[in-house]
Amino acid sequence: MKAMEYKSNNNVVYSCKYPVEWCPQYRRPVLTRKVESDLKRILHCVAQERHAGIIKREVMPEHVHLLVEVDPQYGVHRLVKQMKGRSSRMLRVKHKWLKSRIPSLWTNSYLISTVGGAPLKVIKQYLESRKEV
Repeated sequence: MKAMEYKSNNNVVYSCKYPVEWCPQYRRPVLTRKVESDLKRILHCVAQERHAGIIKREVMPEHVHLLVEVDPQYGVHRLVKQMKGRSSRMLRVKHKWLKSRIPSLWTNSYLISTVGGAPLKVIKQYLESRKEV
């Protein structure tokens, strides 16, 4: 098994990876091949600008799955907001038919989870043991 790789900024050493998922408004299957390739390029650009990494990316016709690594001081929520905002704006300009299919490209919601680290049981045991110190 590969050792955990860490990144750092001036203040924090981190390894923060998050599975993220969101879908188009009404879960319409509008992420076709041409839209998909433009979306991937936009997501890559946003991640690069924000010093984040896209570890894995899957675009299905009705949803987007990403595994991203982002600086905890910047925040995964800000990265997702940037990705969804810019991609919506740029895709709806380039692919005019999207405007007639749905009023807004993305839903307001998205899913974020965490990856790695110790199991919850181990963390709880550690915190309990700290009470005695």
